[in-house]
Amino acid sequence: MWTEITRPQYLRKGLRYASDVTEAEWRVIEPHLAAPKLLGRPRKIELMAVVNALFYIARTGCQWRMLPRDFPHYSTVQRYFYAWRDDGTLEQINFELLVQAREAAGREPSPSAGVIDSQSVKTTESGGPRGYDAGKKVKGRKRHIVTDTIGLLVGAEVHSADVQDRDGAVLVIEAIHSLFPWLRHLFADGAYAGQKLHDRLINFGAWTVEIVKRSQPAAGFEVLPRRWVVERTLAWLNRNRRLAKDFEASIASAKAWLFIASVQLLAKRVVRT
Repeated sequence: MWTEITRPQYLRKGLRYASDVTEAEWRVIEPHLAAPKLLGRPRKIELMAVVNALFYIARTGCQWRMLPRDFPHYSTVQRYFYAWRDDGTLEQINFELLVQAREAAGREPSPSAGVIDSQSVKTTESGGPRGYDAGKKVKGRKRHIVTDTIGLLVGAEVHSADVQDRDGAVLVIEAIHSLFPWLRHLFADGAYAGQKLHDRLINFGAWTVEIVKRSQPAAGFEVLPRRWVVERTLAWLNRNRRLAKDFEASIASAKAWLFIASVQLLAKRVVRT
């Protein structure tokens, strides 16, 4: 909510672009990036500039070659993107900032309950794995995310859109179950109902899935308990035009941009709390 007290927290005055990190946000992100190597050519590029370039691309949706000259050369930014994507740096930063944001909010570092949902998005001529979601009539990929109960991104996976939600849920739970040992309860919609999902989750511990159903008499829009949290998170992520469609040729890159968008949100939240 915008008030005279909270408005200054969102101002980006003095920055070249609205997507640039502030000094306070950079102090939150920098410790989780690799230090310069002792051997080899000294690093000449400032990592803050690389992070700003990635946030700019995520926010505006521009192509690599359209990156403004204010940033390092696009090939340099691209090289760091692929390196951080492949070695898990982006996911690790998201994890560390999530823990900081939860502790700053007076919560336990590891959530005990989460909310799961998926979003089908169209792909482009870039190619790569894709399928057809008959329910939403979308040819492309499906983003599966799990948030905590306040809407912070806990985990994400990307797969072709023809994979059912019950099968896609297993992928994201497999990725997060060891990171969050206390997270064993999920709120979900009717697409995750049934014994099939329950049987597959046994391999990852004693998970329970609570289905939040829509009331029968309701007509039109209805705010559903718990489920609105993950829907809001998807809306937050979709503010980044790079996520308007899936422009990536690989699943790994599509997933990496989700975590870049989440890190941008978490850094702001940690600084404000």
